[in-house]
Amino acid sequence: MILLLTSIFILGYVLIALEHQTGINKSAIALLLGISLWTLIQHTDNEIVEHLGDIAEILFYLLGAMTIVEWIDTHEGFDLITRHITTRNKRKLLWIIALITFIMSSVLDNLTTAIVMIMLLRRLVNDQQERWIFGSIIIVAANAGGAWTPIGDVTTIMLWINNNITSLNVIRHLFLPSLVSLFIPLVISTFWLHGKTQPQLNSGTNPTLAISRSEQITILTLGIASLLFVPAFKELTNLPPFMGIMLALGCVWAYTEILYNRKKKITPDKVHRIPSILSKIDYATLLFFLGILMAVAALQIAGVLDRMSSFLNDKLHDVYLINIIIGFLSSVIDNVPLVAAAMGMYPLTHTDATLSPYLVNFTTDGTFWELLAYSAGIGGSILIIGSAAGVVVMGMERINFIWYMKHITWIATLGYLAGIGVYYIQKIFI
Repeated sequence: MILLLTSIFILGYVLIALEHQTGINKSAIALLLGISLWTLIQHTDNEIVEHLGDIAEILFYLLGAMTIVEWIDTHEGFDLITRHITTRNKRKLLWIIALITFIMSSVLDNLTTAIVMIMLLRRLVNDQQERWIFGSIIIVAANAGGAWTPIGDVTTIMLWINNNITSLNVIRHLFLPSLVSLFIPLVISTFWLHGKTQPQLNSGTNPTLAISRSEQITILTLGIASLLFVPAFKELTNLPPFMGIMLALGCVWAYTEILYNRKKKITPDKVHRIPSILSKIDYATLLFFLGILMAVAALQIAGVLDRMSSFLNDKLHDVYLINIIIGFLSSVIDNVPLVAAAMGMYPLTHTDATLSPYLVNFTTDGTFWELLAYSAGIGGSILIIGSAAGVVVMGMERINFIWYMKHITWIATLGYLAGIGVYYIQKIFI
């Protein structure tokens, strides 16, 4: 049975990775995979309900966060940030874009941040080869920025919701390693650019918007504040993060209703209330997470992950080596199921005076979990297909896979390993 379950899971993974070649959406494969594995294993209804409850927390959180981000974007709140970039110096522009991406993706998801920055890039840089360099650094910066906060990436959200990491500690311990993982590729790629750009900015306003500039500023501020509110809500109330994001969504929703209720004489096509925003949410992605997380839960129930954990512990017995491998795997394999599998392989250990030094790494804010957040997120930059940000930039800018591997893979790898080195030094001396 173990061999059968593992074979089906690997087959599903391959089909997910070959989504563009087969033409079958990865969400469909994930749902088939998840339900098929649960059908094969011996389980009880209580086990299904228990795992589904944990997964639902993640899905509801993502639904709330995606809605708020889409709400900001629909009202062009992000344009208020990007319109202030006016430099024509290519090297300076690269640094500005990289640092803005790094900061934005720590609050928003890295996919949305990458899309926003690529849309900006198209207004600023005309040469395609140079846009490939800029786009590649956007990928690296988006993944690096998403790794050091509890709300910056789906994988950190998963670890945070499960109490593997806490807000303040993950920020304190991963900010500098994440910044270094961006800094090294950024410095190297700076020498590939010369001269100035010839931007063709369009400063006109969107006629489909019926709100003022001050209302746009309010929407941007309220949206970002809502996302930042969630970690504070969890710390203050000890309630699950999905309840905090739903409270934030309720506030945003109420504000939107009040905003448009005051504007009686506008046409329906200029009204962007929350129900219309919800219609733009990528529900296929949410169903992908549902299917893949259910599949990983099935492997956990069947004991497959326990066997993998025992193998790695026996052969390596080093949390740094294990996570370095996970990082390289995340350049090929989607980091959501990868992190879910790691969480299943290594259950959270509660602090106890009798714990061995090795098991201490698996307590809340332990070295293993912090390195997992770092490795799974930043390792995805090593190949362009290793992250959602990479895939979307590849599609939008038609970046060649081989070109990325030849020019970017090695500098992204240097940054990835350097960040782990910085984390190790921090652990020793700080």
